[in-house]
Order: sequence, then C-alpha cells, then structure tokens
Amino acid sequence: MAKLLLNLRNVLEDEADDVRAMLDQARIPYYETPPSMWGISAGGIYVKDNEDVPEAKRLMAEYQAKRRDRVRAEHEAAVRDGTAETFRTVLRTEPLRVALTVLAIIVLLGLVALPAVLLRGG
Repeated sequence: MAKLLLNLRNVLEDEADDVRAMLDQARIPYYETPPSMWGISAGGIYVKDNEDVPEAKRLMAEYQAKRRDRVRAEHEAAVRDGTAETFRTVLRTEPLRVALTVLAIIVLLGLVALPAVLLRGG
C-alpha cells in the first residue's frame, strides 16, 4: 500500500522537484496526486511500495536537514548584507498591501470587540 511521503500544501516547486529527483536517483517508485479542484487536498507524493518507505523517509530527513541549513545560511547572509526583507522594505515597496492589511486587522479587532461593546451598552 502506498504511503504519503510529502504533502504538497505550501511546498515550493523547487522543493517538490528536489524530492522527485531524490526518489528517482534512489530508484524508489512513487506517484503524485494533483491538488483537488476545490482545494480540499493539496496533492502529495506517495511511495508505492511499503518496503521502500523507511529508505524514502531516511532520504527525506537528510534532504530536509540540508535544505534547512542552506535556507538558514542564505537568510543569515541576507540579514548580514542588509538584503533580507523587513517590515520597512515591504512598506516601501508595497504600501497599499501594508495599509490594507492594517485596515483588515483593525476591522477584525473591531468585530471581536463588538459583542463586548454591545453587551456593555445594553
């Protein structure tokens, strides 16, 4: 029976490509399911044979550790260089998005406080 190796929800395409290449290189048979039309399932990469699952999980753990270390190093380098994304850079490059996000937060806080205001005033 097939086992889910990687749920593709919020997975970057380069990461999914790396996992596919890793499985191909290890000659581990797998198949992929597409995301559902309604967004209920994001799709996934499944290992076909149960006897390949431990090896696939071991390879996946190694890959994730290497990717984590690489991404952390890239982020630290960007912070050192001053090229990392900060609130100030987002505000400068996308002021409308920031303003709409702040407005949405204020509206949501107002909706959360509304029952208390209505109960207090009644």
